[in-house]
Amino acid sequence: MPLTRKGAATRQRIIEGAAEQIREQGVFSMRLEDVMARTATSKSQLFHYFPSGKDELLLAVARHEAARVIDDQQPELSSLTSWAAWYQWRDKVVARYREQGTDCPLHAALSQLGTASDAARTVAGELLDQWQQQLAAGIRHMHDGGETARGLDADREAAALLAGIQGGVLILLTTGSIAHLEAALDLGIAHLRAPGHRDR
Repeated sequence: MPLTRKGAATRQRIIEGAAEQIREQGVFSMRLEDVMARTATSKSQLFHYFPSGKDELLLAVARHEAARVIDDQQPELSSLTSWAAWYQWRDKVVARYREQGTDCPLHAALSQLGTASDAARTVAGELLDQWQQQLAAGIRHMHDGGETARGLDADREAAALLAGIQGGVLILLTTGSIAHLEAALDLGIAHLRAPGHRDR
C-alpha cells in the first residue's frame, strides 16, 4: 500500500536520522532507541515503516547513502561535455571524499548487512551501474566530438575509471590517504584524451 505524503516524510526522517547516527557514532553503536529519540518517533512508528527492524532500516540507510553518492557529484557527473567539465567533476569527487575521510556511512551500512548478502550486492550494484552509465555517457559525448583517443570502448573505459575510483576510496578508508584516489582520477581522465588534447 503506497505511503501517504506524511507517511513518506516520516519514513524518510527515520532513515536520515539513522544515517546521521551512523556518521556520528558508527554503525555498531547505532541503537533503534537512539534513532527514535533523534527523529521524535515512537517504537510503533519505526516498526510500522521497518517491520523487520534494524536490518531493514540499515538497508534503507544504505540505499539513501548510495543515492547521495550520485547526488553529491551533480550536476557535474551529468554534464561531462568538455575536459573542463571532467576536471570539475574530478575536483568535486576528491572534495567529497576528502571531507568524508575514513567515515563512510554507505560502507558501514553495507558491512553491517554483510557484503555477500543479496541486499548489499543489490544496493552496491545499482549504485555502480548508475555511476558507470553516467561516466560512459560522458565518454561517448567526448568521443563524438573527436576529443578521445580512437578505438576506446566507452563502457569498458567507464568501468576501468570507476574501478580506479573505488580502489582509491578503499585505500582512503583504510589508510586515510586520498593520494591514490587523485591518481586514479587524473590518470583515468588523461588516458581518455586524444593526442593534442592533453592540456587541462
